[in-house]
Amino acid sequence: MNKDQNRLVENDLQYLQLLSKTFPTVAAASTEIINLEAILNLPKGTEHFLADIHGAYESFQHVLKNASGNIKRKVNDIFGNQIRDCELRDLCTLIYYPEQKLEMVKAAEEDLNDWYHITIHQLVKVCREVSSKYTRSKVRKSLPKDFSYIIQELLQERPEDLDKAGYVNAVIDSMIETDRADDFIITISNVIQRLAIDQLHILGDIYDRGPGAHRILDMLENYHSWDIQWGNHDVLWMGACAGNDACICNVVRICLRYANMTTLEDGYGINLVPLATFALETYGDDPCAEFIPKTSGGTGFIDEKTRRLGAMMHKAISVIQFKVEAEVFKKYPQWKMKDRMLFNNVDYEKGICVIGGKEYEMKSCNFPTIDPKNPNKLTKEEKELMEKLHHSFVVSEKLHKHIDLLLGHGCMYNITNNNLLYHASVPLNDDGTLKEVELYGGKKYKGKELMHQTGLLIRSAFQSDSLPEEKEYARDYFLYLWCGPDSTLFDKSKMATFERYFLKDESTHKEHKGNYFKLRDNEEVCDRILDAFGVKQPNRHIINGHVPVHAASGENPIKANGKLMVIDGGFSQAYHKETGIAGYTLVYHSRGFVLVQHEPFTNEEDAVMRGTDIKSSTQIVEMSTYRMLVADTDKGDELRGQITYLKKLLYAYRHGLVKEYR
Repeated sequence: MNKDQNRLVENDLQYLQLLSKTFPTVAAASTEIINLEAILNLPKGTEHFLADIHGAYESFQHVLKNASGNIKRKVNDIFGNQIRDCELRDLCTLIYYPEQKLEMVKAAEEDLNDWYHITIHQLVKVCREVSSKYTRSKVRKSLPKDFSYIIQELLQERPEDLDKAGYVNAVIDSMIETDRADDFIITISNVIQRLAIDQLHILGDIYDRGPGAHRILDMLENYHSWDIQWGNHDVLWMGACAGNDACICNVVRICLRYANMTTLEDGYGINLVPLATFALETYGDDPCAEFIPKTSGGTGFIDEKTRRLGAMMHKAISVIQFKVEAEVFKKYPQWKMKDRMLFNNVDYEKGICVIGGKEYEMKSCNFPTIDPKNPNKLTKEEKELMEKLHHSFVVSEKLHKHIDLLLGHGCMYNITNNNLLYHASVPLNDDGTLKEVELYGGKKYKGKELMHQTGLLIRSAFQSDSLPEEKEYARDYFLYLWCGPDSTLFDKSKMATFERYFLKDESTHKEHKGNYFKLRDNEEVCDRILDAFGVKQPNRHIINGHVPVHAASGENPIKANGKLMVIDGGFSQAYHKETGIAGYTLVYHSRGFVLVQHEPFTNEEDAVMRGTDIKSSTQIVEMSTYRMLVADTDKGDELRGQITYLKKLLYAYRHGLVKEYR
């Protein structure tokens, strides 16, 4: 017996005893080692990276359904020379939207039985292709119970196996005769979608602008494997859910700005009637010209009466927001944001605002709820309104459920397969070194530790065992994360919301980006960040979003000689005119990185009726010299660790240190 090996095994004896409950015999442990060794040699699973979805539910759903065009490419590879383009398009549409497409086919198809036979064979071929990089066990686990056995049988079918052709046709005939063919087609189409994406990474900002954030989170609740690195808009909604009144005001204001009441009212049951009543009573004679809602977020046409009411509500909540924010900035002088208490700087008789010693003309100066002597004090009516809004947010069961989902699947950053993921930035000094930022208790952190401690602080706002002082600070800190100059989720000189609404001089509207955005094209700076986060491998990258890529004007999302990739191309319709595109998906498969640039998606009905798809163009970012295997990934490291302990268990069994359970 090897004494060193014996000692190593004895050190882990307690864990090995526990492991033996799962693998009670030499045979069971040996079988699992063989299984794990085999998995290490499978191709790496496909990862998809998306950022800044901003409530664009239909576009997001379609990108997942078509796997950023990957399913269409596989269908073309399999059938490209065998069937017509229109048939290829119909097959893809069937995979994306099986229920809707089946209704159309059944209404138009003359020989439905023949169509079922041809189509099911085609779907099985596609399913076999997308499942080829997984173990049978993993494929089996992804199959719904009703059709698990049948799909497994059909996946083993081979065209050259003439002896089994009759069996396969009999299976399909039986499904048709028992009226189960439709259900089977729906099931296998969903399985194809499921297997086409192994892991989904969302780099922040599910919320705001578009009307479907709550629907996106409903969808993600049942999605097989995903993670999120929180964005500034996600954190804003977290703050609102935690009871931060400044965040509540910002959330309502942004929804009104983009005429998007769907998420608030239909999604989370937030009662906006008190706000509408207050706005009508207070601003009924005010044109509120600066507050006319934008419809570029995807809301579509709104009538003049709704537009007018929206503008009044928009102004009402904005004025309250600036007052509430001012009190928080006053409470935390260490944030150095007292200069954002701009109602203090307004001369209400002259209609000017003084900033940095310079006078700026106001667009309008109608503030019936402001006392010039105490401009940040809420009126009795405003206070009562905020109490009602606060109550609506903190008791919304659906909102709390979705925030819990973000907390359960998310964090400030993630390191996966040598890629560092975060939403916006890592604060930097002028010389590109990591900048220290103060958090709770006056402690300062930078880089990885700053991200980690910020994540812990966010969670403490929702934990019942947090100290009262820490919980209060954490709740208030959501506002700093939203608009603080050194926030990892903002990193700009200011959020110029007040200036854009009220000041005529557009030079005041400028928000100067922090050093990260000025230096992120510098390879040395990116290497410094990667080093600080412990990402050591040669082919390492930073992947983030937050700032739209102006593709129409030639901006390249690949920066720092390939070390950094920015994938916020603007999923939200509000960005399309600015960016010229409708978002990016970064795809990391076994051959390397591919960046997929999407054009705007029309809608689901158009996709089903006309077979339209998101038009996408691909850019090869980085190709591997060999096909990457599971062994080359973080999962491979995990499996090798399991194999090590299983081999120790075998040793323990064979040398009598642990008894087999026969």
